[in-house]
Amino acid sequence: MCNRVQPWGATVGYDPFMSVAKVSEISSTSTKSFEDAIHQGLTRASQTIRNIRSSWIKEQHVRVNDGKVTEYQVNMMVTFVLDDSAPVKGA
Repeated sequence: MCNRVQPWGATVGYDPFMSVAKVSEISSTSTKSFEDAIHQGLTRASQTIRNIRSSWIKEQHVRVNDGKVTEYQVNMMVTFVLDDSAPVKGA
């Protein structure tokens, strides 16, 4: 444990290795493959979400036209660690 001085002067202990994560669901499509849909989704998400740590595929779908796959879609859960720059309320 380390001590951290809060902006209002209080000193509180915190674990520098502890983190809080959030999970968001995103959907991505590709005309090439599921793997490409995953890559495109994570690339786009990383433009607005910092600290992405992992992802897991919740669902996969294909769109079919005239008996041929025309589009691959993945719905994935993306986990990212929240920044620790704001003071904790009530601490």
